[in-house]
Amino acid sequence: MKTTVISISALLLAAFAVNAAEKPNIIFLLADDQSTYSVGCYGNKDVITPEMDRLGADGVIFDRHYDTTAICMASRANIFTGMYEYKTGTNFDHGDMRPDVWAKSYPVLLRESGYLTAFAGKFGIEVDGKGICEEEFDIYAGGPGQTDYATAKNKALAKYAEEFPHSTLAYGAWGQDVIRESVEKEKPFCMSISFKAPHKPATPDPRFKDLYKGVKFTKPANYGREHGEHMSEQSKQGRQWTRFIEWGYADDYDNQMATYYRQVHGIDVALGMIRKELEAQGIADNTVIIYTSDNGFLCGSHGYGSKVLPMEEASRVPLMIYDPRSSTSGKKLRSGRLTGNIDFAPTILELAGLPVPENMDGISIVNQLEDPSSGGHEQLALMNAWGPGPTTALSVVTREHKYTYWWYGDDKMEPTEDLFDLSKDPSELKNLASNPENEPLLKEMRVKYEQELTKWKERAVDYNDYQKYGKLFDRNVSLDEKRALGKAGTRGEGEGKAKKQKKPKSE
Repeated sequence: MKTTVISISALLLAAFAVNAAEKPNIIFLLADDQSTYSVGCYGNKDVITPEMDRLGADGVIFDRHYDTTAICMASRANIFTGMYEYKTGTNFDHGDMRPDVWAKSYPVLLRESGYLTAFAGKFGIEVDGKGICEEEFDIYAGGPGQTDYATAKNKALAKYAEEFPHSTLAYGAWGQDVIRESVEKEKPFCMSISFKAPHKPATPDPRFKDLYKGVKFTKPANYGREHGEHMSEQSKQGRQWTRFIEWGYADDYDNQMATYYRQVHGIDVALGMIRKELEAQGIADNTVIIYTSDNGFLCGSHGYGSKVLPMEEASRVPLMIYDPRSSTSGKKLRSGRLTGNIDFAPTILELAGLPVPENMDGISIVNQLEDPSSGGHEQLALMNAWGPGPTTALSVVTREHKYTYWWYGDDKMEPTEDLFDLSKDPSELKNLASNPENEPLLKEMRVKYEQELTKWKERAVDYNDYQKYGKLFDRNVSLDEKRALGKAGTRGEGEGKAKKQKKPKSE
């Protein structure tokens, strides 16, 4: 009997070892402020992104992927936890993440399961009592605040400064070292890199200074103030409206976009460095690569700049996922299904063979790697609870339409609605809400909006000032009652540490 027990134990241990060896490595790459139109495989023939295009061709390109909050701090909280902002309780001018929320994030859960976890770049959030979580990863090269484009100014990257003085390629070199170390330790790894690029202040790597020199870029169909007249007055009360002028999109478009695209090209090169090292170490066939951005960017569309607002250019972002184990890899597939940044944590957990906690709002999209025409959401909430009161709003996006209720009203503007048919009007050039012929569709979208608002009311954390938005975003609550809530919407204009850190010079 004793011999039998020993034999069974040996078999179980052997089986465990085999399963551990089969666990895929996972690489999560996050750009900062990257739009879909900055990538060749999303239809821009003016840009040079061969590695991103190759990643998309090898895997699946997602055409309807949204950041449910289109600003970096809140978006990163969404990504780590798989939850909407009102459940993470985390954004600028609201507050930091609580330890119990962080405890169910994908980096923590993967590390507990035996994965080697690594993080580099702009961490983007802080956790009460843990700061930027240096001790929460096996290998760490993260930094506080916005981090810096100068490699030498990022303490954890200093050793790469001589060869790669610009941080974008330094992150690529760091990623190569993580890959080598994981192979030496014979452990599956989950590596997350959060690039600073192409976030302002615009600082491309000097080695790409001649790229796009003299290029005249094709403007999007919705470029300019003439295509913003139908947008709400509320959306024009924040700095997104003024930055069309301030950031040169109005009178220096080609130079501004050349600088922006050079920064994206730097990430493209870093992606190539990482994939080359996977091949060199013989683990490319068992490594899943996810590439996306924390939010998009309004480079002149509708006469706006920056992000935050629910417009397509600010909230819809690139997403390419390549799983070399998939039977569909290399078939140049695209998915038009609806996905969001709340889906990353569930997806990464399923890839690692781990259960998805019930608290997560997102869903795993692993099935779409095999069948891009299946899965996804029926609808997603897009939200902004940061910045000037007029620009705060709740939206709902479905597979074909988008609806936003702009709740704010004063002596200059009335609460209003946006309704766009994205299947026919992806550039959002025609607001359907005011046309009586669209009343049935408007009523249908209002119902979907109310469904998302009800979730906010039922599930929002009872701290960091999230409860009041359940009333502010309610179409049936009077403006007088909303004003009685006090300061209706924050006035914070900087992306610093929530409520504590000095405001930086730019977003």
